[in-house]
Amino acid sequence: MTRGAPLRLGRRSHPASARLVMAIVNRTPDSFYDRGLTWAEDAALDRVRQVVDEGADLVDIGGIKAAPGVEVDAAEEKQRVVGFVERVRAEHPDLVISVDTWRAEVARAVLKVGADVVNDAWGGADPALPEVVAEFGAGLVLTHTGGVTPRTRPHRIEYDDVVADVRQSLLRQAERAVAAGVERERVVIDPAHDFGKNTWHSLEVTRRLHELTSLGWPVLVSLSNKDFVGEALDRPVGERLTGTLAATALCAWHGAQVYRVHEVPQTREVLDLVSVVAGDLPPARTVRGLA
Repeated sequence: MTRGAPLRLGRRSHPASARLVMAIVNRTPDSFYDRGLTWAEDAALDRVRQVVDEGADLVDIGGIKAAPGVEVDAAEEKQRVVGFVERVRAEHPDLVISVDTWRAEVARAVLKVGADVVNDAWGGADPALPEVVAEFGAGLVLTHTGGVTPRTRPHRIEYDDVVADVRQSLLRQAERAVAAGVERERVVIDPAHDFGKNTWHSLEVTRRLHELTSLGWPVLVSLSNKDFVGEALDRPVGERLTGTLAATALCAWHGAQVYRVHEVPQTREVLDLVSVVAGDLPPARTVRGLA
């Protein structure tokens, strides 16, 4: 199996063998999976409490759904996430908090109130973002989107070699982030399944993920209930958990370290089993054939 790289998130350091669960918390009324279940702030805070109890290592708070929809400007995005991040930080002082935004303006606002990581899901659409992250000593997740505009779906996008394109893009972004002052161990790369990709592309990235984890940067994967899982198995959004967990195990074996997910306990169990098989964790108990 392929090993990852050391990483630092907030005040916590993790070895290359770490497999961390990042729980999704949507502050949107129209997310594709939960359909606004955590749109109300109190409901979103309950979601944070739930995933913390379930063993999430960090949360990822987003104020805009990735898919096309109602326009959400920076002022509205800040209204959705800044005060909420402040509440989460007050209630969970040790929790690592990530915010899913591509806007430097929003990143600055959430970092001021206690966020630890900025998850730039749109491949560097705002070039000022790394400098803001560096200013606060925060972490930065970088993604490959094939150059598509934020909140647009890919249409007949083509690559000579999708993994080569992902590698080139992420290495360029990572090197730029470090040059801007972001600490190397706080830079995380994400091939961004489905973003700027069709199902064939996402499957190829999964199959060859070791080509990314061998680059020496911590790798995040966001697989949870994605369309490539649904199309691979012909399953609607609400029936993709089994496929998601299968993809999770594959990516874990290839060395991915952070998993952005909806279902925390199931993901944690899959990752723990991979860690036990890999020899990174001992079995919880071993009595078979010994008692």
